[in-house]
Amino acid sequence: MVLKIKLLIVFLILSFTAFSQGLKPGFDKEEYLEALKISAITSKDSSYFEKIEAPSKFQMIYQSEIMGLDNFWDLWQHQSQNVAAISIRGTTPNPISWLENFYAAMVPATGKLDIQEGFAFDYALADNPRAAVHIGWLVGTAFLSRDMLPKMDSLYQSGTKEFLIIGHSQGGGIAYLLTAHFRSLQRQGNIPQDLKFKTYCSAAPKPGNLYFAYAYEHMDYDGWAYNVVNAKDWVPEVPMSIQTTGDFNDINPFQNAKVMISKQKFPKNLALKRVYNQLDKPTRKAQKNYQKYLGEMASKAVSKNIEGFNSPEYYGSNHYVRTGKTIVLTPDSDYEKAFPDDVGHLFPHHLHPAYLLLTEKLP
Repeated sequence: MVLKIKLLIVFLILSFTAFSQGLKPGFDKEEYLEALKISAITSKDSSYFEKIEAPSKFQMIYQSEIMGLDNFWDLWQHQSQNVAAISIRGTTPNPISWLENFYAAMVPATGKLDIQEGFAFDYALADNPRAAVHIGWLVGTAFLSRDMLPKMDSLYQSGTKEFLIIGHSQGGGIAYLLTAHFRSLQRQGNIPQDLKFKTYCSAAPKPGNLYFAYAYEHMDYDGWAYNVVNAKDWVPEVPMSIQTTGDFNDINPFQNAKVMISKQKFPKNLALKRVYNQLDKPTRKAQKNYQKYLGEMASKAVSKNIEGFNSPEYYGSNHYVRTGKTIVLTPDSDYEKAFPDDVGHLFPHHLHPAYLLLTEKLP
């Protein structure tokens, strides 16, 4: 009898230990593969995800309505651990979804968006006032986070305090901003301090400028956020980046360039001024055009799809950079046979099957 009681106690301890083991820092190949399989289902396209192996450790417990600019997410619960997964859908064939991508002007990483009447989104994604992010994906973050927070609170009340965040493609771009937003809410005391977040931005585009990247990477330097890219995928290379002399830190060699040039003797000063202007003015003009077409004009289309949306004041930069600790998936000859380059198809290297194959090859 005593032996049976001891065995029962050992069993209960082992069971509790197994259940309590949750998210850990560091890139986890199996964890990312499971997240990819979840992400494929979030596409809501059965003809797409039925060709991909289903996740084995998580079970879906919630699907959202379509919101914002064709944004959507679902919520999953780990079957043996107190861990939930938040999965954000990527770009769809819907033109409204593409509008979110092309609404690519930058706004400060801290501020307020007037989304709709009665819906103001306050956010503080970085402390540096020079940090800026993609406005389209910030709008998506606003809608999604409003729907997510009550669901997260319900899970928290029932004992789930760890959340895996996964976003593929556009979903990855939003996952950056969503992670920064949740961390900010924690710092402000608006959500519990003991919530734990681990993020996989998969096949993600660039979410913001260098100063946002610095803030995001400092926030997640201890191994709780990853950016996974296929080296042949073009999506992580967008949005196009324009770097001007105004994008540098305050102390830089361009700061007093015009003053230094003016002190040179004639006609050397004229020649140097001409060269400097030819280098500086084109990038500044390109940045203004970028903001005009992918900010001011795009916002008019957004307003037609989101009633009551007020266009924000844009940040005068489009210096987009790759963000986060990056896991590079490198194609080999086997991959080239399975996914050959084809100029007639835009996404052979971007979709889930390509990422699954390359991740399986990781040690």
